[in-house]
Amino acid sequence: MGISLILAVDIIHPPLTGIGHYALQLARGLRTSPDITSLRYFSTYRWLTDPEQALSANRSLNQARRWLPCKPQIALLYGAIQSRWFRQKIERFPNHLLHVPNFILPPCANPTVTTLHDLSHLHYPQFHPRERIVYLERYLPRTLQHATRLIAVSEFVRQEIISLLGVAAERIVAVHNGVDPVFHPYPIAEIQCVLNHYSLQAGGYLLAVATLEPRKNLGGLAHAYSRLPLALRQHYPLVLVGTRGWLTEELERQLEPLKNSGQLRQLGYVRQEDLPLLYAGARAFAYPSLYEGFGLPVLEAMASGIPTLTSNRSSLPEVAGNATLLIDPEDIEALTANLERLLSDGEWRALAVTRGLFQASRFSWRRCVDETVEVYRQALSA
Repeated sequence: MGISLILAVDIIHPPLTGIGHYALQLARGLRTSPDITSLRYFSTYRWLTDPEQALSANRSLNQARRWLPCKPQIALLYGAIQSRWFRQKIERFPNHLLHVPNFILPPCANPTVTTLHDLSHLHYPQFHPRERIVYLERYLPRTLQHATRLIAVSEFVRQEIISLLGVAAERIVAVHNGVDPVFHPYPIAEIQCVLNHYSLQAGGYLLAVATLEPRKNLGGLAHAYSRLPLALRQHYPLVLVGTRGWLTEELERQLEPLKNSGQLRQLGYVRQEDLPLLYAGARAFAYPSLYEGFGLPVLEAMASGIPTLTSNRSSLPEVAGNATLLIDPEDIEALTANLERLLSDGEWRALAVTRGLFQASRFSWRRCVDETVEVYRQALSA
């Protein structure tokens, strides 16, 4: 029997975060799934015809959220109004399953699925905007209680939700993210034009891709990088790609000396079509995050054939397998030593490329979509 589905797509807006990428890839994949016979997209207060429309339709609302005053109170008010509005809209489709790919379910009588990406707000509340903590504290318990089925983006997150939040194991399923096929090794001739645009040399920079916010530990990366031999720093400048997030004042202070010396480049949020080429052109990739529910950039780097370093905690070893250097992200001495190996150890680098390509091949958005559809079937059966 086919599945009638409503997918919430309000998280799909530029600049796309990891959760935004997940929702967009899921929306695209479900559109072509033979198991989905009716698919409707809902964003904030309106129906959309396709997921691509969400990229433009949600832009202005997201910009307004960033500049609203009294954000904790506004977040709670927004949640209450959105829930009431959505409940009125969905009453016309009582036989549809609802999937919210971004934590919080609105109250409704339909069978429901939600995706939980991490519990960083519990482990590192100091690294989040206050309005986000208030919103999750108010609405996440209700979601956990009423969701028919829950999806975690890694087995690590699934186990945390079971042990820390008391969710029954049979109600939550781990479904890994995938990697877009556009992330793969490219010949230098195909990437040179984009590298020229950013004044970069193929194989001549250390890349990091992350939203600029404290949990990504970019300050720790900059500190460890600054301890590398001068010749390495001059030959392989650190290139940061990612939009400005929140609580960045301390990070900007830490980055300033490297920027002034020309050893660090901040590219900000780059065009989506440029990102795979920037990965493929890098000497190596570093992602020493303090905590991740999945860690999509690590997967993208491995798929691009780039030797990679990441953290030995949270979900990152689950994603990285045996293909990367795994380090304690708070051990600056170890981080510096392994950055040097990442850039200089030719024998390990060759092995890392082979292992990384194999590890990345185990993750696909098609598999993610198919496993998500199976969760829908479980929810409907329940």
